[in-house]
Amino acid sequence: MTTLYGLKNCDTCRKATKWLDRFGIAHAFVDYREQKPSPETLAEWAGKLGGFAAMANKSSTTWRQLPENRKAAASDAEWKLLLREHPQLIRRPVVVTDDGEVTQGFSDNGFKKRFGIA
Repeated sequence: MTTLYGLKNCDTCRKATKWLDRFGIAHAFVDYREQKPSPETLAEWAGKLGGFAAMANKSSTTWRQLPENRKAAASDAEWKLLLREHPQLIRRPVVVTDDGEVTQGFSDNGFKKRFGIA
């Protein structure tokens, strides 16, 4: 089963969920404000998505409001703490499939390619 991680009030997450419904792809949605990903899960995602910095939405209001010293997270431990403290910083949605593949974001063409729909 596919799992979408995001925020329930996020428009992009809603679009992704509707897309999966439309194409009949079984999925579960996890709001990561309510069920924060574990540090191990964040590390696994970071390893598959190009690192913690690549996971962060640096154009968000939350990011812009962070003090400069928090934005300069250098170690994996600092990133894990920051993303658990502010899960809304994680680009949405994070899509995890049974085969262990992890991707971020939503686009119609990207999902068609990801789920093998012509």
